[in-house]
Amino acid sequence: MKALYDLPAPAKLNLFLHVTGRRADGYHLLQSVFMLIDWCDTLHVERRDDGRLTREDLTTELPADDLVLRAARALQAHAHPGQGAHIGVAKSIPAQAGMGGGSSDAATCLLALNRLWDLGLPLSRLEQIGVQLGADVPFFLRGRNAWIEGVGEKIFPIVLPAARFCVVKPAEGLDTHRIFCDPDLNRATPVSIIAGFAADDAAHSTGFSFGFGHNDLQPVAQRLCPAVTQAIDWLGSKGLDARMTGSGSAVFAAMPQEVDLSGAPSAWQVRECSNLAVHPLAGWADSEISVDRAFSQKASGQPV
Repeated sequence: MKALYDLPAPAKLNLFLHVTGRRADGYHLLQSVFMLIDWCDTLHVERRDDGRLTREDLTTELPADDLVLRAARALQAHAHPGQGAHIGVAKSIPAQAGMGGGSSDAATCLLALNRLWDLGLPLSRLEQIGVQLGADVPFFLRGRNAWIEGVGEKIFPIVLPAARFCVVKPAEGLDTHRIFCDPDLNRATPVSIIAGFAADDAAHSTGFSFGFGHNDLQPVAQRLCPAVTQAIDWLGSKGLDARMTGSGSAVFAAMPQEVDLSGAPSAWQVRECSNLAVHPLAGWADSEISVDRAFSQKASGQPV
């Protein structure tokens, strides 16, 4: 009987997204906090013994050469002859939403095949493969909520309190490239520190507010896609303080109490979500440095 895995690939929200500069090669320097949520795609991964890699779209039709197949091919270079896989992808996370669905799928694929093919590659090696697929893939591989810096390669795990959120994805999507190429994009937000993020929220008498910072991409996105503004205003009519996540059209708001979320346009996706302390597949690859030690070194200024 062939081995089979049925695995989640969770989405993320950017609690804030600051653009702090731009490198000579054109890549933008960012700061953000990535938070895992329980809105997930599902990958059905089955071992093949003929060396072939095949994909089946179980819900939404995907591009012919998506990140899942690219991840599988990249890892297959480390596999034994004849090791292949059939991967069924049940999409739930919307595309062009800024929620990291494609990167999360790629990370789950790498973790699944690393185990299915009994490769035993450590997390550090999977990250080297993953970053070639997308800047967010290493975050999903590490599987912890994290403070992100640089172009996405500097990842420092943090602990966030359990909370509920409303996430709204309008029918329209947004292309990341269009936003980052826009001449009106603010690229000079002052650099923040983790301690400032924690202190800002600790100052609220009601506890952690998830209200630090802003999303520098949001003004450009609202001009390019009026539905972003409509979604923010709709959540505002419910008494919720919303902002855009990532570089897509989805917006979100913390929900400290129950809210009636009826009445949204029928083409929108509106979902109540909980954040996750860890990725469901955390520990599927051996780490060469513990996340606790990495964070303590970052906080104390030691090299990680």
